[in-house]
Amino acid sequence: MSMNQHQRELLLQQITELAPQALLGSLSETYRRCGNHKCRCHAGGPKHGPHLYLSYRGPAGKTTGYYVPEAAHAAVRNGVEAWARVQTCLRQLGIANKEQVIPPKPRSRRKNTGS
Repeated sequence: MSMNQHQRELLLQQITELAPQALLGSLSETYRRCGNHKCRCHAGGPKHGPHLYLSYRGPAGKTTGYYVPEAAHAAVRNGVEAWARVQTCLRQLGIANKEQVIPPKPRSRRKNTGS
């Protein structure tokens, strides 16, 4: 499926709008025990949380995680979602670019062998 110029411009506009808030990484929520040994979390009660963490693989290939303060939860969640949307737009644009440079192979007709 080829992309027309208007569709290409819409993708580039979306990328431009999303890029300033995009955050690389994935989110996870954890529950933990606190340092107070008299707390309910040490006596079989529920642990504290959820605590939000942002993780990503750095340039050396090592995964790094960062605690996300509660005040930043919404911004970080929006940033990770923006990153995913940018990746989707870039994938679509990359496929369209490939089709411009390397046209799709024509479908060959199968010959009827007539057994």
